Amino acid sequence: MAIEGLPPFIAAQLNFLLSRSPISIRMEQMWSGSKNDPYIDRFTLLIPFCLDYIKWTIIYNVQNPLTAPDMIFGPDDESFFPFLLSADGEGDASRKSPINFLSNWDSRDPSRLLSLILQLRDLYSAYQRKRVGEVDDERVKFEISTILSREGIEMSMSSGVEKTEEVKFAVPLLDMDINKLVPACPWRHPQKIYLQVIYPIGRKYSYAPSSPFLKLVSTPELRSLFCVEDVKLASWLDGMCMAEYLPSLEETLQMQILEAVTLIGVRRQFIEALAPVFGRPLEADPMFCRKATVLVGNGSFTFLVHFIVPSQFPKQQPTLVLQSSQHFNSQGMPIRSHPLSDYPWSPRWEAPQMAERIFDFLVDESLNFKKYCNEPHLQQH
Repeated sequence: MAIEGLPPFIAAQLNFLLSRSPISIRMEQMWSGSKNDPYIDRFTLLIPFCLDYIKWTIIYNVQNPLTAPDMIFGPDDESFFPFLLSADGEGDASRKSPINFLSNWDSRDPSRLLSLILQLRDLYSAYQRKRVGEVDDERVKFEISTILSREGIEMSMSSGVEKTEEVKFAVPLLDMDINKLVPACPWRHPQKIYLQVIYPIGRKYSYAPSSPFLKLVSTPELRSLFCVEDVKLASWLDGMCMAEYLPSLEETLQMQILEAVTLIGVRRQFIEALAPVFGRPLEADPMFCRKATVLVGNGSFTFLVHFIVPSQFPKQQPTLVLQSSQHFNSQGMPIRSHPLSDYPWSPRWEAPQMAERIFDFLVDESLNFKKYCNEPHLQQH
């Protein structure tokens, strides 16, 4: 990935970070620190942490791009001093400290920036864990004592003048490799599901509810296979803790994910059943079988039918969108119908019958769509 305006050594390190990072780090903006120099030497990175993003600014010196960069952490982390905290270490701890890392900076090594960011992120995680451990809240202290041994948990403390104080836990679920469940898996990063647990911390004389806020969160790419929004979370009972809540949740999730994998084959059968009725699809999603497009004609009127197949198929029917190949709007774009899902459907039908019933529906619907395309206010002027 070429990034214009960056000195070569800086560009190599940033490219390596964005393409090789084991976590999904994003670049938000770039700019130059000098009005008289065309080279860009600073940028902000969005680094995933505890199901949110922390924003760090990386500042190189365009006049001397071979030196190590400076860093500015977020405005809410004024007490995060990773370089000071690690400078007094001895032996192996000292050699691995960011201070030692920066003092031995090798600008020719494209992996240096990524290594620095990951190291600082580990220190930031330890910093947030220490903050949470100091919270004067018995519920939080008890939760930490029961789940501290669980691998991969992240936690953070948010506070401020205009913010409600709260403790957030990001709990990774399922000891299974979801990527390996999907043949020819296209995902670069491991797919994960987390339980976000948020405890509001009551200020003095205020009431703090005993039940936390719960939400399932997944890596974005997993939505093509499985939507965590479709999972109904069990109620949190009085006196319950995460150690009690998690086992049944993980059991439910594991069964639903395995079912989602089998549903790929069910969707594939449906898309294959379109060919005898509509003709061979022009396009189809070969991996998760969530989309397909066919060309349909009714007399002289030809149009495309886009099938959007939900992950819960066949319980949920496909959404259809019609697109004319002969009519265009004032912006020169093909006219499309509104999403259509109100047509005869039964999840108990076999795939060929599903395709035939949709075809019968489209015979009549195509006439309505043709009239819609010919409405004067839609036509290109």
